[in-house]
Amino acid sequence: MSPHSPQSSLSSAPSADAHAAQQRLTEVFDMLAPKQGMTRSSLEGVNLMRANTPMPRMPVMYEPSIVIVCQGRKRGYLGDQVFQYDAQQYLVLSVPLPFECETEASPGEPFLGISIRVDLTMVAELLMALNETQGTARNEPLGIYSTPLDPALSSAVQRLLEALMSPLDARILAPGIVREICYRVLTGEQGDAIRAALTHQNHFGRIAKALRRIHADYHGALDVDTLAAEAGMSLAVFHAQFKAVTATSPMQYVKTTRLHHARLLMVQDGLNAGAAAARVGYESASQFSREFKRLFGLSPVDEVKRMRAIYDSPPPRVVKPAARYVTAV
Repeated sequence: MSPHSPQSSLSSAPSADAHAAQQRLTEVFDMLAPKQGMTRSSLEGVNLMRANTPMPRMPVMYEPSIVIVCQGRKRGYLGDQVFQYDAQQYLVLSVPLPFECETEASPGEPFLGISIRVDLTMVAELLMALNETQGTARNEPLGIYSTPLDPALSSAVQRLLEALMSPLDARILAPGIVREICYRVLTGEQGDAIRAALTHQNHFGRIAKALRRIHADYHGALDVDTLAAEAGMSLAVFHAQFKAVTATSPMQYVKTTRLHHARLLMVQDGLNAGAAAARVGYESASQFSREFKRLFGLSPVDEVKRMRAIYDSPPPRVVKPAARYVTAV
């Protein structure tokens, strides 16, 4: 036997293990999320994502969440920032943000990912437990960022997916694993942003609070003066800090939020454009249609057709309550 044979055998073992692990992940997704689009798991706040074909750059809105990719790749665009998330890098949104996203996928190698909503109550509890060991912020807080996936976090995600395969495991074990994942992110390379989003003593935390206010009342009358006053900032400072976090102005953010919610109402709940416009706070249907086309590139009717074709979903027969946040694959 060649003196190099044992070393060759050992070096191939990790590759074989990685292949087996990837194959298992694919099997789990085939069972938990067989259809293209976003699939809600049995655990509140945990969603599975699947795309069987590439998706062009398009507007999306994500809630505060941790997005971990198991296969495939996404590329996000916010202002002049470009960030990539794939099997090596996970995405964190510390605040709800609209941005643009494109997806790399194919029928033979679909995009597979898991999205975990950032539960602010859980984060606050973890921060209290971490209080004695956490120092000052290491990085300037960001509303959205991608960061390398470490082995501990990867292991937790694999265990979460396995737990979701069993109703009993999902009920008993999965909540603890989600808590572990949040802990890993909080103590990770870019965990400062989520901590900062809950600290109202800094500008980032005040803007994060304003964004939560907008999402709670997007369909009502919102004005920048009130938002700035609630944030304890002058109008000029509020505008500057808001744009630093979201890459857009406050009223443009409100408008984009309304349009994303309206699209969700039309696609998922079957509302027509006029009804959706009124539901999200528009008084003029024609203004709604103009602004909708400016954002999505298509009329409301054509965009609904496009979305249903992508996700292979027929028009709904029953109107259901709207989701709090708009999410997308």
